This record gives sequence, structure tokens and C-alpha cells, in this order.
Amino acid sequence: MRSEPVEAPREARFWEIVFPDHTNHLGTLFGGQALAWMDKAAFVAATRFARRTVVTARSEQVDFHVPVRQGQLLELIARVTEVGRSSMQIDVELHTEDAFAGTRRLCTRGRFTMIALDEAGRPAAVGG
Repeated sequence: MRSEPVEAPREARFWEIVFPDHTNHLGTLFGGQALAWMDKAAFVAATRFARRTVVTARSEQVDFHVPVRQGQLLELIARVTEVGRSSMQIDVELHTEDAFAGTRRLCTRGRFTMIALDEAGRPAAVGG
């Protein structure tokens, strides 16, 4: 089978489910777990766009709007919104979905700065 090149996408989406070990004593998602999933989504979006190794340089303006409860489904949407020479701004949204009711809410939003690296670990031009 032949592989074909794909255009560098500007968006990554994936799903998680909130299990008991992701929650605090109130049964809501730990903020640190939400940040880890958001950082992972930013990493995937930046890596696919830059076609290089990337690292997180900064996270900022992370706003928690509503609590996320145990058992809820989460969709993470990460979008490359700005591109510099070696840096990329990635906006990440975390939406909850109640699988039984069919309702959806934006619960957390944040911005991450990712830096593309060369083989020596130095900042490198973004290829996207």
C-alpha cells in the first residue's frame, strides 16, 4: 500500500471520559487533569501542523466555566490560531457531553504556546 501526504491540519479533536480517579472529593474533574488533557490536545494539533517535535512553552488564560462531573464525556478541540517562525498559538476548548440527554456545554477554554524544535532541541521553523 502506498502512503500519501496529507495537508498540515490546523485542528485536532479527541474524546475522554471522566472516571473516578480523575475527580476530587466533590466528584468533579481535577483542574490539573483538565490542563493535562488540554496540553495533550495542543501538543497533537501543533505536532501535526508543524510536522516537527514540539514542546509547551506557555499556557495562559485558562478559564473554568462549569464543573465537569464523573461519568461525563469530554471533547477536546485544539486549533492552531497563530503561527510565528518557531512558535504556534493553540486555542483549546473542552466541552462536556451528557451521552444520555444529548446536551453539550463549553466548560473550559485555554491558550497554549508551543515551540517547534529541530533534531538538536533548538527552536526551528514551523513547516505548516
